[in-house]
Amino acid sequence: MKAIMSVIGQNHPGIVACVSKELAEFNINIVDISQTLMDKYFTMILLVEAEDMKISEIQKKMTEVGKEQHIEIRIQAAETFDAMHLI
Repeated sequence: MKAIMSVIGQNHPGIVACVSKELAEFNINIVDISQTLMDKYFTMILLVEAEDMKISEIQKKMTEVGKEQHIEIRIQAAETFDAMHLI
């Protein structure tokens, strides 16, 4: 299963390391990643993949991580993302 994850917040050291560490603990592979700085804001979009991915469990953990890091993290199934954004 593939999913799209977005990460947004004020830039500070360790954001990528923290997010990728948590994904590794769920045995989730990062297939593609794009990140940029917009003024003082860090933005990152990831395409992730795992065989047994429970989106609700991952979102719960990533919400906790987001609070600790003062960032917002969202994840949704790639199928849902595609249905919302493709014409």
